[in-house]
Amino acid sequence: MISSFNGLIAQPGISFQISFTEPQAHYADVEMQISGNKSDFIDLKMPVWAPGSYLVREFAKNVEGFYAKGADNAPLKVQKLDKNTWRIATKGKEGIKAGYRVYAFEISVRTSFIDESHAFLSPTGIFMYVDGLINQPATVSINPHVDWKKISTGLDPVKGKKNTFYAENFDVLYDSPIEVGNQDVFEFEAAGVKHEVAMYGGGNYDKEKLSADMALIIETETDIFKENPNKRYVFIVHNFQNGGGGLEHLNSTVLGASRLGYKSEKSYKGFLGLVAHEYFHLWNVKRLRPQALGPFDYDTENYTTDLWIAEGFTAYYDNLMLRRAEFYSPEKYLEVLCEDIKVVENQPGSKIQPVSESSFDAWIKYYRPNENSKNSTISYYNKGALLGMILDLEILNATKAAKGLDDVMKAMYDEYYIRQKRGYTGDEFKAMAEKIAGISLDNFYRDYVHGTSPLNYNVHLGHAGLNLVNENAGSNVPSLGITASQKEGKLIVSSVTRGGSAWIGGLSVNDEIIAVDGYRVNGTTDALRTTDLDKIIASGKVGDKISVIISRDGLLKTIELTLTPDTNGKFRIEADKNATAEQLAVRKKWLKL
Repeated sequence: MISSFNGLIAQPGISFQISFTEPQAHYADVEMQISGNKSDFIDLKMPVWAPGSYLVREFAKNVEGFYAKGADNAPLKVQKLDKNTWRIATKGKEGIKAGYRVYAFEISVRTSFIDESHAFLSPTGIFMYVDGLINQPATVSINPHVDWKKISTGLDPVKGKKNTFYAENFDVLYDSPIEVGNQDVFEFEAAGVKHEVAMYGGGNYDKEKLSADMALIIETETDIFKENPNKRYVFIVHNFQNGGGGLEHLNSTVLGASRLGYKSEKSYKGFLGLVAHEYFHLWNVKRLRPQALGPFDYDTENYTTDLWIAEGFTAYYDNLMLRRAEFYSPEKYLEVLCEDIKVVENQPGSKIQPVSESSFDAWIKYYRPNENSKNSTISYYNKGALLGMILDLEILNATKAAKGLDDVMKAMYDEYYIRQKRGYTGDEFKAMAEKIAGISLDNFYRDYVHGTSPLNYNVHLGHAGLNLVNENAGSNVPSLGITASQKEGKLIVSSVTRGGSAWIGGLSVNDEIIAVDGYRVNGTTDALRTTDLDKIIASGKVGDKISVIISRDGLLKTIELTLTPDTNGKFRIEADKNATAEQLAVRKKWLKL
């Protein structure tokens, strides 16, 4: 970035005051104070994206009422240069005040939300930075609404100043979400680190159980890297009727959860898996990271082909941590693993898009799916998790169970975060993995990372004396190759699967299906009538020709289709009864038997 200051500011002071005069209307009031200016103008910029969520979200769209004043409160001229830059004509004044309001009413772990009950501040959408001074420190003073009593954040408090916090630079500030309200706060210690949990929205959680279970996950993960880089860590948990998702930060995380899901075993294990995922990012991504992911350019996309490592390996480790901490039995872990296999194998896009390309194109594809995404893309989370599993098993096999993916992650962390203090390149990660394994990974990268070759599960699982079984293999069940939804009593095509009957025959998304082979197909919401189409298709066989009457843009049309087999797989992993001692050793190390 080019500085607007040309070196004319030395150690300026930057501070923010945040207040909430109309929380019920979803607004935060921001005042920014800058001292030490010597320039004729300064540019203030609002980030366009939030690290960890690879989509340009244009946070400046929520800003209104921007103004600037000198220390004498005299107005200063402001010019909007582009979508996220405001230029203030300072005329050399040393003290400057800039103010604006931010509308915050989007519920997610990556966007700010304010109402009468609380304020969640996702910093990249709240705080502007001075162009060229992103490495300068800043303080943030919070003026809570009259009914709010608590503030939870990973930022360090400023001694002697109530509700005031310090960030050593704007990268730290942008990595430190803030929860303000009446959240239920409890604490525990794990891996020598004090952990705070701030629960918003109520819920049927058990604090003692959560503390013990979260601590076990934290200690299990810390054991891989042999150090926990924080002195304090904050979990901000938003409990909603139907909540989910998480976003990692330097010494905190924001999690979404279902407030009444803590008593359900499946839902509770899902929450623990989310905890394991976001906490693993403490090392993988926040410190051990691809080169492109820090220092950040907050003005535009930051591209990397290695999100399959940064996010995918984290998705591999989250469930593996639940196995190592014994929240999952070995059998249950393999069952959960099959869910990732199912997602990848049943998505036609896995044969179209390499996972390295999926990583690079996250900015335009992953967060902006459309009706054809499953046919043309693959998730770097799911496929990355499977590549993590495969690489782990390959290393375990090559080293006779002496080393695994843990050793690669620890060596990379030590080399690039602790020693070199920089991000790694894709080639450097590959070289370290080859060094630990003692084998070439050229084929792995050619076929699985940069290519779309089918994953040879049974070769890799075979190292542990395990076999993947597709229970649907050889089935000849007819399929139309679509999903359909009911809208206002009409049955509307919502997706078409690549290579299926509808794809080949020309049935399209948004077509209304009216009749099949002379039989009226109802789109009623009556539960007894929702399976009309399925019943008709099930009564036929693969190769049958059917006639479908549709309405497309108000015009009736007849389409002739030939039923194709349903290719979706259903998977399970079973043990080989004739596994060798070497295979059993790999299995024992991998599954912690």
